[in-house]
Amino acid sequence: MSAVNLKGRDLIVTQEWTRDELLATLDMAVRMKKDRYGFTDVLRDRTLFMFFYNPSVRTRQSFECAATELGGHAQFLEPKSMRLKTAKTAGETVEDAAKVMSRYACGLGIRMLEDKVGAYGEGEALIREYARWADIPVVSMAHDKYHPCQGLADIMGWIEWLSPKGKFDPEAVKGKKLLMTWGHGALARSWSSVQEGLLIGSRFGMDVTLAHPQGYDLDPEVVKWTEENCRLSGANFEITNDVRAGYEGAHVVYSRHWMSPDAYKDGEFLKQAEIDRALKLTDWICDSDKMALTDDAIYTHPMPIDRGHEVTDEVASGGRSCIYDVAENRLHAQKAVMALTMGRDR
Repeated sequence: MSAVNLKGRDLIVTQEWTRDELLATLDMAVRMKKDRYGFTDVLRDRTLFMFFYNPSVRTRQSFECAATELGGHAQFLEPKSMRLKTAKTAGETVEDAAKVMSRYACGLGIRMLEDKVGAYGEGEALIREYARWADIPVVSMAHDKYHPCQGLADIMGWIEWLSPKGKFDPEAVKGKKLLMTWGHGALARSWSSVQEGLLIGSRFGMDVTLAHPQGYDLDPEVVKWTEENCRLSGANFEITNDVRAGYEGAHVVYSRHWMSPDAYKDGEFLKQAEIDRALKLTDWICDSDKMALTDDAIYTHPMPIDRGHEVTDEVASGGRSCIYDVAENRLHAQKAVMALTMGRDR
């Protein structure tokens, strides 16, 4: 791995970072996990702004803990507490807000998911507009297209589980089969975590199978990127509409609900219609019978889990579930991202 310099870089999707840059970030995250409180001067006297259009559990907790453990401070911001210009209201432009924030903080995180936009892609467009004008790193804390910090936590967890005991070997996932499968549920979820999982898994040489019912296709650009990533790494990529076939020989099973491409109409997110539609497809649940078809696969999920719909309790809480390890890794991966993009030199 060659030396990398990520100082000042934005993180909006992992696909825009090189594999060496991703490896350097994971290496830092592993070091920080082993020596959790050994990096308390990295953000000393510095502030990270966290701009939440959507609420969260793990995201706010993990970013605030990360800033504290790096010796800095994370400040919680909401649009309702700021006079920002919108299509319907007067206020400060993104350009002005981003330039002023850059005078105060060392970095800016933004979270904007499905129900805060009127069409797919608007969340990413806003983040990129902030990144255009900001002089500090802009990090996606999840938006309607991608969730890069989740992707880093995911691959970190899968490598930990599949490496020889006591080692962290990124090559351990190469050639292993990742099943990304749709799950029915009472939540209308964005594509962000799922699409990030496909991209990060394929970047590390995993064979990828995407399984979903008819009518739940993901972003064609992401599918194309995943296919190309697999081609470059010599891995396989396939898409199936069969609820069971993808489980055969899988090493990592990622069962999660995501919305359909018809979730938006005339600037409105059709949340209840999406929920009603999804709840009818009860066969699409990860259970022990399907997991028995795998090659002793681990179960993964970004959380929160819609238990009883996306996955059964038996699988989610079973001995091959890595959900809590991945959740913990959000802290360490985000510390690494913050240290490398906005931290003091050391």
